Amino acid sequence: MRYEEFQFLKFDRRPNGVLLVTINRPEKLNAANNVLHHELAEVWLTVKTDPEVRVIVITGAGRAFCVGGDLNDEVEKLGNIDPVIEMGELALRIVYNMLHLDKPIISAINGPAAGAGLAVALTADISIIAEDARITDAHVNIGVASGDHAVMHWPLYCGLPKAKLYLLTADLLDGREAERIGLVSMCKPLSELMDTAMDLADRIARKPQRAVQWTKRCLNHWLRQAAPILDLSVAYEGLNFMEPDAKEGLEAFLQKRQPNFPSTR
Repeated sequence: MRYEEFQFLKFDRRPNGVLLVTINRPEKLNAANNVLHHELAEVWLTVKTDPEVRVIVITGAGRAFCVGGDLNDEVEKLGNIDPVIEMGELALRIVYNMLHLDKPIISAINGPAAGAGLAVALTADISIIAEDARITDAHVNIGVASGDHAVMHWPLYCGLPKAKLYLLTADLLDGREAERIGLVSMCKPLSELMDTAMDLADRIARKPQRAVQWTKRCLNHWLRQAAPILDLSVAYEGLNFMEPDAKEGLEAFLQKRQPNFPSTR
């Protein structure tokens, strides 16, 4: 895709080959509808072939980074295998396209992040989060297995005990706790977040680029080793969309009520 073809991503070129990408659906807290899901997968292929880009910084417009999938779209997938398979393929492409891009990616997590948004935030090579930004992998709360990225990334980042704690409970973490357990690279006051991210991107952009890119390529083999775990989690998540628990979980969320999961009755 060409930059001008993206509907919900904005692009701002900065000096020394830094590209600022802004997820731009602020009226929906940057929730990823079907179009934005596709764009979050494709953008990394676009910047890969742009010779002027050395480092990418990604953030969210308004008060959120990206709160994950637009659940109004997700309800339509319940019990319908073809869109669920497509959703899973997009989830894999988001992560793998980021991992296979040798150019460094910095996420500036300015507000809430979940689902596909959190996958982008934490698959970034360096993640900088605002102190009061809250994140969660809430898959189990809507009756589906934790897909997207978390079972692949979190055990490596913060250890298996913390990964199990937060992925089985879907509890929220703020930026301070995310940094404390090692889930993110850095935590800053919101007022310092973008300056920190852009300054860091500029520093990396002025280093020898082949050395930087090959260092990233080698480091990401740690994550590539866990690729079968990601594939399995996405497959299980898709299967869960065929079950009554997912229907109840999504409907309860949209109706702002406590779910009554059939499997727990």
